[in-house]
Amino acid sequence: MPFRSNGAAWLRRPWWGGVLAVGWLAFISVLHLHLNVDGDGRETLTMGYMPVITNLAAPLLDEATRGGDGIRFRAVKFASFAEMAEALRNGQIEAAFIIAPLAIVLKQQGVDVRIVYIGNRHESTLVARKGLHVRSLEDLAGRTVAVPMRYSGHNLLMLKALEEQGLSDAVQLVEMNPPDMASALAAGALDAYFVGEPFAAQTIVSGDARVVHYVEDIWPGFICNLVIVRQELIDRRPEAVRQLVQTAMRSGLWAEKNPTEAAAIASRYWNQPPALIRY
Repeated sequence: MPFRSNGAAWLRRPWWGGVLAVGWLAFISVLHLHLNVDGDGRETLTMGYMPVITNLAAPLLDEATRGGDGIRFRAVKFASFAEMAEALRNGQIEAAFIIAPLAIVLKQQGVDVRIVYIGNRHESTLVARKGLHVRSLEDLAGRTVAVPMRYSGHNLLMLKALEEQGLSDAVQLVEMNPPDMASALAAGALDAYFVGEPFAAQTIVSGDARVVHYVEDIWPGFICNLVIVRQELIDRRPEAVRQLVQTAMRSGLWAEKNPTEAAAIASRYWNQPPALIRY
């Protein structure tokens, strides 16, 4: 095996460690530059988000900071919260609008994250296929219900509510990415699903489903999403984190007064109809 032998000898040469160190330093420097400096030389902060109302601040901040000379808040859309969590863990994004229990899991796994902002307390809905005539949790016995993931408040709420009503073994809970839920229910693969908006509203507007419960009916004060950042970002760029929190809060106040304009912006980022988001 001459190739392996020569390769091993090459790796053992004293200068090779220096080459690796320099290469790694260059890679980290390029990554740092990519994450923290925009193409026009502005300071940036990269945020991961899902296309849900609780994460509305992300596209609004991206849109609002496209011009000007302040910090550029760049929004990166994900198809699942699990992918977003891995991106934050690996340093591909610097902040995450993420489902609350998953933030706790990251912390338990040793990722030094901090909660800096509560995304919302409502906007999640349990819907069921219209023809099933589901009016309550009891009517879901023998049915299949989707939740975003096991590390979601939706899953925890369903487990808690079903246990309290003696239905733990009567309802099948499955994990599904929110963007896939509406089509799965319309196709008959699901009987119901519990998710953040606007994914529940999709089947309400289309006429395929009806509302069973709004989240506050079952769990008052329910917190769906949080914004988390790594502690090293707070240590390294405290002013950027402070501005993220302040501008996210202001974007919510602006959207409350300008829902049509906010829906139009979100529509472009989420690739969903403005009327659905406005609804």
